[in-house]
Amino acid sequence: MKRIKVGMVVFPGFQLLDIAGPKDAFAEVKILSKGECEYEMLTVGTTRGSLQSSSGLTVMPDRTIFDVCPEFDTIIVPGGLGIFEAFDDPALSGWLKDQHKRCRRMSAICNGLFALGSAGLLDHRVVTTHWMDVPRLAATFPKARIEPDHIYVQDGSIFTTAGVTAGIDLSLAMIEGDFGRQMALDVAKYLVVYLRRAGGQSQFSPLLEVQASPSSQTLSLQQYMLVNLHVDHTVTTLAERAHMSARNLSRTFMKECGVTPITFLSHARIDAARHYLEATGLPLREIARRCGFENTDGFRRIFQRRLQINPADYRDRFRSSNASPAKIAAKDVSHPAETADHSEKTSIRTRTFAEGSLVDGKTA
Repeated sequence: MKRIKVGMVVFPGFQLLDIAGPKDAFAEVKILSKGECEYEMLTVGTTRGSLQSSSGLTVMPDRTIFDVCPEFDTIIVPGGLGIFEAFDDPALSGWLKDQHKRCRRMSAICNGLFALGSAGLLDHRVVTTHWMDVPRLAATFPKARIEPDHIYVQDGSIFTTAGVTAGIDLSLAMIEGDFGRQMALDVAKYLVVYLRRAGGQSQFSPLLEVQASPSSQTLSLQQYMLVNLHVDHTVTTLAERAHMSARNLSRTFMKECGVTPITFLSHARIDAARHYLEATGLPLREIARRCGFENTDGFRRIFQRRLQINPADYRDRFRSSNASPAKIAAKDVSHPAETADHSEKTSIRTRTFAEGSLVDGKTA
């Protein structure tokens, strides 16, 4: 029997799913292998006694960081609201440093990587975290190289993930590395999740987060762009409207908003397109026109490049159940090839499971 020992750190206010998701995924390995392979999992508390998760459920750890622990192969640090109280605890940092020297791999789910950062394990490493915590991570650990759109990242022996459910993605990647692709695929089938989900974190996060303050020189220009996405804007035309030179506009916009005017416009167009895909059944051609894309093909290409998922699949995944039935029924009749291709994909999804597809018509 091949057995891998996993230590799962828990602290007050940890995210329960960050522990429960990987624990369930790893537990399936023993069941599906009929006992030939196994992950032996122990929870390790940062304090003695029971610990309450951020959702209110309580866990009694198997060990604490003050106890003698077995030789762990893998360490997992969850995220959660409590991480910002726990991550700079010297006792936890010292324990993680020691474990990093001894274990094969160390991982953090969601914002759990703040604990790794406090232990000095993120310097000059490529990492990711929940999209909401990226600015704080960059400010706290400036030597870390952040990839904000990734679901999970491996840099040497350090693994980091995006938010919450990304812990299951990481677990499947570890299972594939430890016991092979077929085992990972079988576990994914049982859990009814994607072995590798399409797209990155951007499909879940708003791109248009940086907007000017009420006293900003660029606020009125931002508002103008947001209600005129269909217009073919350039830096020159925007500068003329703002009564500035193109150079001065670019410099002022970057200083006040952190992005260039054209980048702001690009993000606004993608976010508007996402809204139409989620809330309406408008044809892609009409969405492209309203959002200022040159044509439908250009819209598809830019959307895919930015979010790593195409508009049709994004609509399937995120369309609101409250959208008008009449709108949902709308078709992009100008692209029959796309409609046929989508129908074929749907048929395939109901009978097979592969990377980025579905099981028995059920979504992850």
